[in-house]
Amino acid sequence: MIRITAGPHVFRARLETTLAPKTVAAFRKLLPCRQKLIHARWSGEACWIPLGDFRLGVDAENPLHLPAPGQLLFYPGGISETEILLPYGKAAFACKDGPLAGSPFLTIVEGVDKLAALGKLVLWQGAQDVVIEREGS
Repeated sequence: MIRITAGPHVFRARLETTLAPKTVAAFRKLLPCRQKLIHARWSGEACWIPLGDFRLGVDAENPLHLPAPGQLLFYPGGISETEILLPYGKAAFACKDGPLAGSPFLTIVEGVDKLAALGKLVLWQGAQDVVIEREGS
């Protein structure tokens, strides 16, 4: 299991090894991951972690455009910068140049009920620290 701490909220997530095995394997090597979570500009009720020119070294796997709340997507870069999308409500993954699709590599399984509060916090209070790590780290 993975623990995601975003602002004051803590979530437990499952690695999606069946849907995105290469993405999960590469992302595990980055843990713990400490970044900033900001509100999405184009994707609806979602927050994102901008990763700029960073490359994970994997292509998209089973890419999704319409993720469910708590279904984190990894976008490996291309049309837009590399990023992680964290939807908290209705979301359609996009950038200023149009629709995007990302690999569904993490799914929040505990704390889904706190996602809307996190989204509102990021929207109204600004960027929040986010840590993604193995449980027990």
